[in-house]
Amino acid sequence: MFTGLVREVGRVVSFEDGRLVVEAGTRAVLGDSVAIDGVCLTVVENAEGRLGFDVVPETISRVKEFAGRVNVEPALRAGEPLGGHQVQGHVDGTGRVASVEPEGDGVRMRLELEPELLRYCVEKGSITVDGVSLTVAGLDAAGIELALIPHTLAETTLSERAPGDLVNIEVDVLAKYAERLTGGGTMPR
Repeated sequence: MFTGLVREVGRVVSFEDGRLVVEAGTRAVLGDSVAIDGVCLTVVENAEGRLGFDVVPETISRVKEFAGRVNVEPALRAGEPLGGHQVQGHVDGTGRVASVEPEGDGVRMRLELEPELLRYCVEKGSITVDGVSLTVAGLDAAGIELALIPHTLAETTLSERAPGDLVNIEVDVLAKYAERLTGGGTMPR
């Protein structure tokens, strides 16, 4: 489990044949879970400030490309404060940045989301974007708006996002359970 409070920004060194290598200062041992741009991955290699992960086709099919600078968060340990919201690191899909506009000292970012993701969003509810726990500031039939504060912009890669960019989206797991329990979700075959 994660909180969506990014601990550092790392850099993708390589991503070939399902092996992702990220340069990061995060302390981790083999078998630890680490979220990379919101994707929960298992450490399979740790050497000289680089963490290696095996990424399966299921994951690759749901997330944006691993490249450049990435948000890094080690898994929450028992007894640590839960400061963001409950994040699983199970990315549901991607959204597309529609606009980024200055707003006070921060920015207002608009994301276009597919209906299968948008249905789990509520105004003032939680969402995870590239591994960052955020609050939905606005909502309409095509997407959501996020109000990003200067701290978030300085400590994550969200300040680098521009219109047209893809971002990883994890909707609030509680919304998915509520839908399933009230009969709105589809049953597996």
